[in-house]
Amino acid sequence: MNQKVELVVLVADKDMDLALQEILKRHQAVGMRPVEFQVWPHPEHDPGCLRTGHEFLRPFAGRCAHALVIFDRDGCGRQGLARETLEEQVEQRLRESGWDDRAAAICIDPELAAWLWSGSSEVASALGWHDRSAELRSWLMRQGLWTPKLPKPQDPKRAVREAIRQVQKPWSAQIHQHLASRVSFRNCADPAFGKLLLSLRRWFPPRG
Repeated sequence: MNQKVELVVLVADKDMDLALQEILKRHQAVGMRPVEFQVWPHPEHDPGCLRTGHEFLRPFAGRCAHALVIFDRDGCGRQGLARETLEEQVEQRLRESGWDDRAAAICIDPELAAWLWSGSSEVASALGWHDRSAELRSWLMRQGLWTPKLPKPQDPKRAVREAIRQVQKPWSAQIHQHLASRVSFRNCADPAFGKLLLSLRRWFPPRG
């Protein structure tokens, strides 16, 4: 592995892989300095990140400054536990496998699509609704997929699936990649995303 890599990120799937690469490239928007990084999808997806992420990352502990493990609560196999509990379980195993306090776990509740619903007009465009953000939200409410007082759909993944089906747009991992490269991070109030930004800013503060 390249010795210059400062951050290794273990993710659950290709969607997260593409999204995280775009987020890390936007270091100024994150509020961190640029870093050399590698992103690895776990072959066993969300359950693999939860159960054996520390084993996957053990060989990197002596060669990388920091590590992240990012996975969905939905589909991880232990959905009955709180997001914070799942994160602490992974972080404890990471500490015991050589990372000490140099690693963090990010459990997205319920899953990655929760980060997509940021309130930006870019979301509607990425889902094929092109400059019809208000119309998309109204349509989702009429379908019972978005409760009016909530900041995002109660089932983000289903809302994405139904929205793109309505306009006959095929699903692609590039949808998350597109949004990660364009949407303002300030509009995302998701706690897991907030933890991601805080971890990156703490580990890699801007120079000067």
